Amino acid sequence: MKTSDFYYDLPKELIAQTPVEPRDSSRLLVLDRSSGSVEHRRFSNIIDYLNEGDLIVANDSRVLPARIYGIKDETGARVEFLLLRQISGNRWETLCKPGKKAREGAHFTFGDGLLTATVAAVKDDGNRVVDFDCDESFFATLDKIGQMPLPPYITEELKDKERYQTIYSHELGSAAAPTAGLHFTEELMERIRQKGVNIAYVTLHVGLGTFRPVKVDDVTKHKMHSEHYEIPEETARLINETKAHGGRVIAIGTTSCRTLESVATQYGEIKPCEGFTDIFIYPGYQFKVLDGLVTNFHLPESTLIMLVSAFAGYDNVMNAYQIAVKEKYRFFSFGDCTFIY
Repeated sequence: MKTSDFYYDLPKELIAQTPVEPRDSSRLLVLDRSSGSVEHRRFSNIIDYLNEGDLIVANDSRVLPARIYGIKDETGARVEFLLLRQISGNRWETLCKPGKKAREGAHFTFGDGLLTATVAAVKDDGNRVVDFDCDESFFATLDKIGQMPLPPYITEELKDKERYQTIYSHELGSAAAPTAGLHFTEELMERIRQKGVNIAYVTLHVGLGTFRPVKVDDVTKHKMHSEHYEIPEETARLINETKAHGGRVIAIGTTSCRTLESVATQYGEIKPCEGFTDIFIYPGYQFKVLDGLVTNFHLPESTLIMLVSAFAGYDNVMNAYQIAVKEKYRFFSFGDCTFIY
């Protein structure tokens, strides 16, 4: 199986640059994976495809406003810092641009003095280990001065930072949003509950590796990045009860999917746990938990379109994407959505 098998031609104008309002007014392509048939709806209509006794599982990770701009104390040069991973306390692994301005020992000031930083080390891969210092909590300071680390294909400025957060985001730690959840409103969630559909949450902190292209021709040779996940006790209980009673488990997004399938693969069951996953799901994978998937449209030749193809069938997915292009759906993070069952 080749990476090029997952290519499709996408006109640039179909890449969504801004979110729609209200959230649930985005378009919804519904794909029946047994027949391959496609329906065109609005996201608010997703409730029509959910049954009493079903369970939807969403990722409650919250995106850090992880892009900050500092002034080098010694020269006044402006340098972009992108927070990648918290090492301990206020020590972070960061990506700095331009890197030559952020050598070991360099000092920076952010937000007119709200935050300062010192480059503690330069790693072999070019990333920096940076020690930050501020008067109040680091995350509160970051909320004041940080910008959302939007994907590189989004070039327009985001006016409201909350539009790159799901309404149920809670656990800070992601470098990118679990975008399938961006379509839900409080009102829609309440209607789903009233229909007798349960809602549960997992946490998977999305890393920037989610945007990393597959650079090998042979799909099986690709090495996935690792991300931290957690399944709470209540979520594990609801999943197991749903399965026992014949209900469906529907993942909201590929991150929720990867979390559930990782745990089921490792332990042979769903149980409360946390850890790191680098699971790579592509056609041929046998799903152990999932009965349905809500997910946005993904980049050509990406690991995410490979995961969706594994769940819905390669031919079904590539056909659905061709239809979506023809029907001018909006693609990627701020774009429209699919429901696959």
